[in-house]
Amino acid sequence: MKDKVLLDTNLWVYLYSQNSPNKSVKVRELVNNNFTSIIISTQILGEFYNVMTKKKLKPQDEVKKIILEMVTNFTIVEIDVLKVITALEINSKYGYTYWDSLVLATALQHNCNILYSEDMQANQLIEQKTIIINPFLVTPLQ
Repeated sequence: MKDKVLLDTNLWVYLYSQNSPNKSVKVRELVNNNFTSIIISTQILGEFYNVMTKKKLKPQDEVKKIILEMVTNFTIVEIDVLKVITALEINSKYGYTYWDSLVLATALQHNCNILYSEDMQANQLIEQKTIIINPFLVTPLQ
């Protein structure tokens, strides 16, 4: 059984905006290699929509179609009180922003062994359970 993984919002933006072709190709590879193991939170869907439409990376109707495709193809998890409380604990312990801590809380509570993100400390192990991997580094752990 493959490890469950969570991709941070910025990776989805790279994939669908294609503003950075090399990063887009790398994220497509990650998605293809982990297709059945990917978890997406409602937080990430909302952040993705906000970034894509606010920065006018794609038309609003196209972003809606992308999100519908995401919710059809991947496991979607909702933000709940336990994740919020866990995020506050992660924020205090590790110093991440609340929003990054909420992404980490989601990864932890859904047994994701890997969180792919370029915005957090690469190769940091959170709560002895979830490792943060920057997929754009030359030799990421996998």
